Amino acid sequence: MTVVPVPKIEVNRLFKVFGAGEEATIMQLRAGASKDDIQRRTGNIVAVNDVSFSVAEGEIFAVMGLSGSGKSTLIRCINRLIEPSFGNVLIDGEDILCASAERLRRIRLEKIAMVFQHFALFPHMSVLENVAFGLKTRGVKADVRRRRALEVMDIVGLRQWADAAPDSLSGGMRQRVGLARALAVNPEVLLMDEPFSALDPLIRRDMHRELLQIQQQFRMTIIFITHDLHEALTLGDRIAIMRNGTFVQVGTREEIVNVPADDYVAAFTKDVDRGRVLRVASVMSEADSLIIDETSPAHAEAYMRQHECTALFIVDETGRPIGLLTHRDLLRAGKDERSGIRPLLREQFPIVSDSSPIADTFGFFSDGLPIAVIDRNHRLCGKVSPTDVLATLSGRKSGRQDTELNRAPRSDSRAIAEAGGSMPASRS
Repeated sequence: MTVVPVPKIEVNRLFKVFGAGEEATIMQLRAGASKDDIQRRTGNIVAVNDVSFSVAEGEIFAVMGLSGSGKSTLIRCINRLIEPSFGNVLIDGEDILCASAERLRRIRLEKIAMVFQHFALFPHMSVLENVAFGLKTRGVKADVRRRRALEVMDIVGLRQWADAAPDSLSGGMRQRVGLARALAVNPEVLLMDEPFSALDPLIRRDMHRELLQIQQQFRMTIIFITHDLHEALTLGDRIAIMRNGTFVQVGTREEIVNVPADDYVAAFTKDVDRGRVLRVASVMSEADSLIIDETSPAHAEAYMRQHECTALFIVDETGRPIGLLTHRDLLRAGKDERSGIRPLLREQFPIVSDSSPIADTFGFFSDGLPIAVIDRNHRLCGKVSPTDVLATLSGRKSGRQDTELNRAPRSDSRAIAEAGGSMPASRS
């Protein structure tokens, strides 16, 4: 029997109405009344309107919307900084809307941390004291919380500023303090409300890179609020587009960009730099490969003929690529079985990570060699062809298409047009 894991966060039919008569307003919404109609007739403001979603453990769930869309109200409902009007918010299966004040306090202390747009640092405390504040509220001893605070300050590059006042730091550094304060308590859930929107573009890009690196280390469950679609697409494993208190579309970056749900989403995505936003995993296809210790030149040539490929990757026993073998290199070597396969391998060949943006592959296409795609454990998980990349960038659906390197070899091997040269490996 398959066990379906419980989502880390689950939000069901959540409403938030500001004003009197919340229940009556929700009944009107369910009957089809619009947010604007309700505000005109009653003065009530519908901030969140029947929103449901779930977030898996370790996922970054980005919510993108313009000002007034309800996204900041939504994230505050999740930890009850704002009390929802109706619905359920479950964390690890526990509905926190039913939690007592004491139980809610424990959940906030033990599971949830929040990073705000405007830093929310204590000006009378040093950077170190700010970072350690959450630990202090948990009753952690002074020497332990100092050690932990210094550890996370190392992670965000702030250790040398431990004794500085927050006001002496730049905006980017102060946001790092806020992030370090959240990380210090080792939260399971991190709520981030437009944390980088006050920063200039270069610092924002640095913070994006830093957050993704931190996420690889800590594997927190993150809900990230932003008004910037590019930021949402850069950071989110999945993205929700919010408008007028509701979710217009929820999907991966590929689904949002390639298959917008309506004209509203399409208007946001039409100018997206697909090469920078979409990931290699979305365009890769199955890679042809053989294990080094189980392969001879004759075996390799037989494989190429059977699978109609003219180049393949050679991997070690763990699945990590160690070389590229082309049919032309086999022909040049004369299939000398005594020397084995290793001397025929190109040890310098293009490699990208499956999580890299498609743009990282552009520089590798000029020599015509297939590009190896590796996972986070550096194992071969696919390959990339120029035609798949071009189809995706042009907005057409990507599919496995023939290129000079995966076209079937003819029976007359001398007629095979092989791409030559090599390129330094790029390990992302």
